[in-house]
Amino acid sequence: MMNENSLKVGSNEMELVDFRILKQQGDDIYEGIYGINVSKVREIIKMPKLTELPGTPEFIEGIFDLRDVVIPVVNLAKWMNVDEPEEAEKNARVIITEFNNVLIGFIVHDAKRIRRINWSDIEPASFANGSGELDRSKITGVTKIEGDSVLLILDLESVVQDLGLYEPEVDVITHMVDEEKFSGIALILDDSATARKIVKDALEKMGFDVLEAMDGEEGLEKLKELADLYNDKLEDNLKIIISDVEMPRMDGFHFAANAKEDVRFKNIPIVFNSSISDHFSENRGMEAGGEAYLVKFQGGAFYDEVSRIVRAHMK
Repeated sequence: MMNENSLKVGSNEMELVDFRILKQQGDDIYEGIYGINVSKVREIIKMPKLTELPGTPEFIEGIFDLRDVVIPVVNLAKWMNVDEPEEAEKNARVIITEFNNVLIGFIVHDAKRIRRINWSDIEPASFANGSGELDRSKITGVTKIEGDSVLLILDLESVVQDLGLYEPEVDVITHMVDEEKFSGIALILDDSATARKIVKDALEKMGFDVLEAMDGEEGLEKLKELADLYNDKLEDNLKIIISDVEMPRMDGFHFAANAKEDVRFKNIPIVFNSSISDHFSENRGMEAGGEAYLVKFQGGAFYDEVSRIVRAHMK
């Protein structure tokens, strides 16, 4: 499934698995078009035989054994409060994903193709569904495809949080900070307000003053503002950059490639902090100029790597 060009360094592109969710509304059936980053997809399989789990949310259809690994399976239509037509099961598939170091399956009504999309063509989710069926918190971005159709990129990480499978390790940093605290500025890039808050809290506990940006374009703008403010003293003040990978307009890899090409920013260390937990993306991050690649959000690993990198650059 994985294509080695799915996240080319500096290309500002990604590959999406295009899948569909059908919705019954009266006598009509509508097809919703959605996408998930190929880097999070292990494989796509036919519907397996599931074992039900009593006492779980309705959208969890059950679990199954995939090569000796027990995987929970989520019905995306139920998670999105979509009324499924009876015929939806005919082409149903399960997309097996891995992110935040968690394996989970998602039932979709059809998996169509792989699309290569430029992040500059993806807009942040800045709307809410008036019907309340799919709120903004479940969408990370939107992009137009052929025929003026709109593809929605779902925030599948929120499913993992809904399941209680992913709890960010933030408090551990409080216990790791010793009498030595850091100083200076840390810049965070992430399109998720929740993720920015988690990282900001962690960095502030370590002693940093924190600036935030919502994507790579805004991140470059913040860097230029800091360069104008501090002139040749930028490296004495901006100590580290923490960047997500998946962001509308400009992704983290493209941001890093641009920053490292600018003499003013090339020595500022960049740490990638992403939900994508495959080694290929980690290698892409190193090629883009990152000094570490962390999976969201492991407080101990975050503290250790940020501390190591900042201390190394202080010498």
